Amino acid sequence: MKAQPPISPSRCSPVTHYKRADDHHWHWLENRDDSRVVDFLENANARCAQWLAPLEPLIEDLYQGHLARRELAVSGLKTPLEHYTYWSETAADADYSHWWRHPNDDDTARQSVLDLEARAAEQPFFELGDMAISPNEQWLAWTEDSQGNEYFDLYLRQLPTGAPRKLLSDIGPELTWAEDDRTLLYTRYDATQRPACVWCFMLDTQDSRLVFEESDPEFWVGMGKTRSRRWLILETASKDTSECHLIPANSPLTPPRCIKPRESGVEYGIDHRPGHFYILHNRESPHFQLDIADEGHPDEWQLLLPHRQTHTLEDIDAFEWGLVIAERDHHEAQMHLRVMAFDSCHALGEDYRLPLPESPCSLMLGDTPDFDARKLRLHEESFTLPPRWIEHDLDSGERRLLKAMPIHGDLLPEQLVCRRLWATARDGERIPVSVVARRDLLGKEPLPTLLYGYGAYGEVLDPWFSVSRLELLSRGVAFAVAHVRGGGDRGEPWYLAGKLEHKENSFHDFLAVRHALVEANLADGERIAAYGASAGGLLVGASLNLDPQAFCAAVLDVPFVDVLRTMENPDLPLTTAEYTEWGNPGEPEARRRIRAYSPLDNLTTQPYPAVFLQGSWHDSRVPYWEPAKLYARLVELDTARGPVLLHTDMEAGHGGASGRFKAWRDNARQDGFILWALGLIETAI
Repeated sequence: MKAQPPISPSRCSPVTHYKRADDHHWHWLENRDDSRVVDFLENANARCAQWLAPLEPLIEDLYQGHLARRELAVSGLKTPLEHYTYWSETAADADYSHWWRHPNDDDTARQSVLDLEARAAEQPFFELGDMAISPNEQWLAWTEDSQGNEYFDLYLRQLPTGAPRKLLSDIGPELTWAEDDRTLLYTRYDATQRPACVWCFMLDTQDSRLVFEESDPEFWVGMGKTRSRRWLILETASKDTSECHLIPANSPLTPPRCIKPRESGVEYGIDHRPGHFYILHNRESPHFQLDIADEGHPDEWQLLLPHRQTHTLEDIDAFEWGLVIAERDHHEAQMHLRVMAFDSCHALGEDYRLPLPESPCSLMLGDTPDFDARKLRLHEESFTLPPRWIEHDLDSGERRLLKAMPIHGDLLPEQLVCRRLWATARDGERIPVSVVARRDLLGKEPLPTLLYGYGAYGEVLDPWFSVSRLELLSRGVAFAVAHVRGGGDRGEPWYLAGKLEHKENSFHDFLAVRHALVEANLADGERIAAYGASAGGLLVGASLNLDPQAFCAAVLDVPFVDVLRTMENPDLPLTTAEYTEWGNPGEPEARRRIRAYSPLDNLTTQPYPAVFLQGSWHDSRVPYWEPAKLYARLVELDTARGPVLLHTDMEAGHGGASGRFKAWRDNARQDGFILWALGLIETAI
């Protein structure tokens, strides 16, 4: 039987005296300048803390257990560049890392590059945006956010002993050096915090010049440099259309050259080897194909690798010897890395896949900056395999372990098991489900289960290892992932089948996964909690409206739940860029669709489960008022079967707490609520 709340809810609604008769949806909470807004949030925080107070010993145990399972003093994998080798170190008691380097020919002569712990020491919030070393390795540039609102400041330091200099404020996070060692490219926002243009800062004159500007409000600008170091690439893209521009990396003030003008619904990306460009695009098929173009005529594409109905090509990385292609197998919902090597005449030589450590798993190309590298660095992990870095020798095929995350404590990776099953959606589609639990428990009897989902933007939930998850698994909880449509787990078509007019597939898929876990005798139908963050909060919130009794509890972290109102306000960050994801409510049919599933617009007097909502005051992606308004309405309805709690971090942004220890404490608080909801702790009334 599920445990009772640690304290009895008050008979008097904690939101009644904040209610405005003319504001049914609590829109007044959007005015952060209104002192009553802060009072409302602080009152909710106090009520949440009061409710959780009896669980504090458990929460402290969860936190200390997490610390005991991991190595707190961490050294990063060393990465050699042309002159120096770089790595990070995090002290056992530090929240942030310290970056170091040494000359490639003398590993004893270490130099400090950037001490993030010192940078963060006097700020309530700190997040590193980007770090960029100049090609001659004499200059370090970086961006940092000191509020959590994703506005970044630009700093520059001459290595090894120069003092940091603040150059610019309120810019985007990205940085790219040109090959002249004197020009640094960065992005700026427009009024809606859209990365709208690329500028270059010139060290010689200490001023900036506009390089590229995108006027379409649905398109965001990004930038990078090919591994060959020959070209700067400026990309402007919406959710379903892209366009690339080239600048010679050693001549950064050259006007950008468009490779091929944008076509609605066509996405393409490029990479480079001397003499040729390689273009990955979906003009012919949503599965993408790979074309090749002569370096002198980048707009004349010729087919190199055709699209296949069974795979989606997701990425390419070019090296002197050939390409590494990331391709997703639709049937397995598994990523593979494919090596294609070319001879001096550009004829295809070897063509093979790199081995997987297990399946399902995550496999990706690690940090391999050397264009001539014959030894690839690979990152591998799964639900039961802690992250590790492998060096794969292309010549011998040998694999060498470079680094692995150590795990301590009473539950080790080999004591876990992962199972893949398939749920049947309402339209007959097969939905992948991943389940991880203790080997001695899974399949023996139905387990209390935490079900996680996201289902938007084509994001893929490839398997990942979590140290904090071990605290739940050790106590007998199963962790399940619903790979619903709207994500990219089975390729690009999987994403398209869960957006715009197909968005409701995501919600019904999530519920189908819940039922499949019960039918497979893996999950206890009375003890399944749902978890979703950001767009995953929309997934969970909409699912609760469809079937409020499917879950005993739900955790919604910075949840996107006021979809209709957000999409009706083009002045908010992200809104116009999101039209191709959700639809433009200026169109009646799109408005009808969004209105039909937007969680806040569909709350009714139903028996909702216990709900734990989390928001952040400085969140510019999902503003604090979205979880706050959902909390207010749920408390006002007063039909939930358990407590409705809201915790707002008044110092954080969309990514949550600043610093690893505070983030781990937040995770422990969340897990304490989950364990209570799943009936795994005894509490006093």
